[in-house]
Formats: sequence, structure tokens, C-alpha cells
Amino acid sequence: MTPPVKAPRTSPDARTWNHLLTLHTRVESRLGTVLQRRHGLGLSEYRALGFLDQADKSELRMTELADRLGLNQSSVTRLVGRLNAAEFTYRDLCPDDKRGAYTVLTDAGRTRYREARTTYDTTLSAALDELAAADPAHAAIIATARSAVRSRE
Repeated sequence: MTPPVKAPRTSPDARTWNHLLTLHTRVESRLGTVLQRRHGLGLSEYRALGFLDQADKSELRMTELADRLGLNQSSVTRLVGRLNAAEFTYRDLCPDDKRGAYTVLTDAGRTRYREARTTYDTTLSAALDELAAADPAHAAIIATARSAVRSRE
């Protein structure tokens, strides 16, 4: 009887990438669940409000917002439609280019974002800490990433 042929092991980079993807998926899932339950916001909505909160005049062109969120134009249009319906943002035409549109953060949107930011930060830290405690590979990735970010601050 011939022994079964073992598939070649994946490369170290592939294993590293798989760990990163696992971390990303687990953290995003947890963040999305908590933000939806506590604040009625999806992750993309939360992040859009955050980008608008940090932007000059609390406004961004739709294309800029799409780029920052990593969404296509159709997806960002639907997302902004939900934010407009909730009165967290409103649409404003670009004064020098009537074809361009801005999304502008309202006071209600700023308040909702700032309320959710504490939940986001707390949930993110807890999720990273739990994943690091559960798996040495995750712990190494998280420690390295945290160290790199802190050294740049």
C-alpha cells in the first residue's frame, strides 16, 4: 500500500497572511455586532462618520469617502443614503463642479459617532487581547503591530 501523498506546506508568508485574515475576520465580526446592537451602526457607517468627523469642514466628496472606505461608488451611495435617512449626514453640491457632491456630517451624526467611538475602541482592544491570549501566532502579530503604531506616535 502506497502512503498518501501529503500536500506541500504553505509558505511562511501564506501562513502569516492566513493568521492576519483570521484576526481581521474575527475582530470585524465582533465590532460589527457590538456597534449594531448598541448604536444601530454598521462598521462602514461608523467608519464613514469617523472620516467625516476628522475631515475639514466635516465634509468629503463622495469619491473621497469611497476611497477611504475601500468601497465602490454604488456601495458608498447606498451607505450615504442610509446615513442621510438617519439624519447623520446630508448631501451638498460642490460649488465649483455641479456634478460633484459632498457628504456633510450633521450634529446628530457627530454625536452618534462619538458615542460609538468608545464602544468601538473598548471592543477592539478586548478582541485583540482575547485573540492574543488564545494563540501565540496572533499574539506575535498583534504585539508587533501595536509596537509599530506606538513607535510612530
